[in-house]
Amino acid sequence: MTQLNHPLLRAFGHLWRGPRINQNWTEESGRSRDWEDLYRGRWQHDKEVRSTHGVNCTGSCSWKIHVKDGIIAFETQQTDYPSLGPDVPEYEPRGCPRGASFSWYEYSPLRVKYPYVRGELLNLWQSFRGQGMDPLVAWEKIVANPQFKASYQSARGKGGFVRASWQEATEMIAAASVHTIVHYGPDRVTGFSPIPAMSQVSYAAGSRFLSLIGGTILSFYDWYADLPPASPQIWGEQTDVPESADWYNASYFIIWGTNLPMTRTPDAHFMVEARYRGTKVVGVSPDYAEYIKFADQWLPARAGTDAALAMAMTHVILQEFYVDKPTEYFLNYAKQYTDLPFLVTLRVQENGNYAADRFLHAADLVGPEFDGAANGAWKTIVMDSNTGEFVVPNGSLGFRWDGSKHWNLHLQTAAGQPVEPMLSLLGTEEQRLRVDFPFFTEQGAQVLQREVPVRFVSLANGQTVGVTTVLDLLMAHTGVSRGLQGDYPKDYEDPQPYTPAWQEGITGVDRRLAIQVAREFAENAAATHGRSMIALGAGTNHWYHSDTIYRAIINLVLLTGCQGVNGGG
Repeated sequence: MTQLNHPLLRAFGHLWRGPRINQNWTEESGRSRDWEDLYRGRWQHDKEVRSTHGVNCTGSCSWKIHVKDGIIAFETQQTDYPSLGPDVPEYEPRGCPRGASFSWYEYSPLRVKYPYVRGELLNLWQSFRGQGMDPLVAWEKIVANPQFKASYQSARGKGGFVRASWQEATEMIAAASVHTIVHYGPDRVTGFSPIPAMSQVSYAAGSRFLSLIGGTILSFYDWYADLPPASPQIWGEQTDVPESADWYNASYFIIWGTNLPMTRTPDAHFMVEARYRGTKVVGVSPDYAEYIKFADQWLPARAGTDAALAMAMTHVILQEFYVDKPTEYFLNYAKQYTDLPFLVTLRVQENGNYAADRFLHAADLVGPEFDGAANGAWKTIVMDSNTGEFVVPNGSLGFRWDGSKHWNLHLQTAAGQPVEPMLSLLGTEEQRLRVDFPFFTEQGAQVLQREVPVRFVSLANGQTVGVTTVLDLLMAHTGVSRGLQGDYPKDYEDPQPYTPAWQEGITGVDRRLAIQVAREFAENAAATHGRSMIALGAGTNHWYHSDTIYRAIINLVLLTGCQGVNGGG
């Protein structure tokens, strides 16, 4: 190529042709390739370190962080996860676009690196501290003056934050805390730290500070408002769920209030790949969320009405799989792993009607098995189908602390006698009593009166009370009559609580679709011994009384023997 020495000619050098070879099929280019150094420099790095991203993501994906001169150059996914074996898809590659771009957040000019205080408040603080006032006196003057207080409180929601020094910010926090403790008490200082999953050190620092001053520590779930209290209410521990790889083992999968492709990006492939095995996917969502495109059927329940849909599905499962055609697998599971056979006492209300009261305990009864039982007030009672007697099965909370080593779910007594818990007293009852069940609507509170089968028992205090099982109460509550009298619906088309027709008016979900999904979910669980699964997420928790919503949905996996089963729960 002709040498281009003049700057102007070099600027247009890309227009010059080079020598041609290979019968004019190839051209030798003498043009500079210095621009490629920019590209190569972009991906140069000194070392690689392993890390993850503090974005409060349950994925906690492992990443290779490529560092150059102490600065993150870029991230790539780690590929050394252990294999799950030939029958399950691999975990890797794990990651998502949010993780791949995390260094952009790290070095963003918008990243908050300093304390910020509302301008009106900071001006007042600096004015009083500039006069030499003690921090406590300065804070007292600000909050005790209605005009000063209103000046910064009325500015809330309008921005106006300005940068403050660390000295100013920490002094204000300390002064405000001491002022609150002196005037209102330490329990009026409330706060929370970053969740332990993000930083155990940060969480420990904040929670210890609040503990030392006698403050109140909120659950870190309050941070993002999706506390699932139903899990500890039912199981006594938080989030009793399988790992995401187990989604692949499910053969019927309901995604309910959790947008898996968005919130569980690195794990969503297990759900997608399960579809290739024939797994049916049902989506419950008020809108056409990302996960709905993976669903075979969509139940568009109105936002906040999930409990109504779950209660109607419970009605169908109880009617068809516990009454019309009792399913042996479900019955055996319910006896061993749920509280459905436990006996509950009934109390007489002021109006003369009955209401469910509490569990019947060993401490309530008289007899060799019950007298002096350690922790008897925490040992629940069932009726043994073999003997027709009241017995104390292993596994209730009282056994955990009595030193007997019988805190297990073996269907036997502490003495080793086998127990066959009676799920329902129907057919062996001494009387049928009408029990009041509260029912809440937009028009106000109502009461449903429905009969339940009852046996009577003499207590240690000399009283005689009626008892029934949890299953009998659940049957009555959900409107499964079994020939009993009261405010029971006639059939699925009767718009009384809690039928498929009733839920349709609340959720907007076609009653036939609700029946179909409930029936298929249970049929699959019966055929596979529990491989029906519900992916239940935070979307259902952003509502008042979210614990009842969550528990209504959990009922479905308990009644069908899915919890604790691979591919189920």
